[in-house]
Amino acid sequence: MIKKINHVAIIVPDLDSSLTFWRDALGLKVEYVEEVKSQESIVAFLPTGESEIELVKPTTETSGAAKFLAKRGAGMHHIALEVDNLDEMLVDLKAKGIRLINETPIIAAGGYRAAFIHPESASGVLVELYQK
Repeated sequence: MIKKINHVAIIVPDLDSSLTFWRDALGLKVEYVEEVKSQESIVAFLPTGESEIELVKPTTETSGAAKFLAKRGAGMHHIALEVDNLDEMLVDLKAKGIRLINETPIIAAGGYRAAFIHPESASGVLVELYQK
């Protein structure tokens, strides 16, 4: 059911400053930048072969992303796994006792469906399941 690592997300306090490294120093191209109002963030996607780097900048001080940034600082935020059937995967994981942040899909960047698995169930890693 898991197709690939879709993207690795990095939380940043300043998108332009972060692009100085990812775009300018490493030479990655910005595919698109989007405000994701439902997640109170602005994201930039930089393709890296079959996957992408996602830079996530909170747009409010009260969002989950802002709280994460305040608690842990800039750095790795989550890993997104692309799946064939998100609804089926969520039912299966819930039946296995996996703690889900989203029991039903949300709309993520690009209009894709997504759901997050709580880090307590994934060795401390925030995991996003992502369906195109």
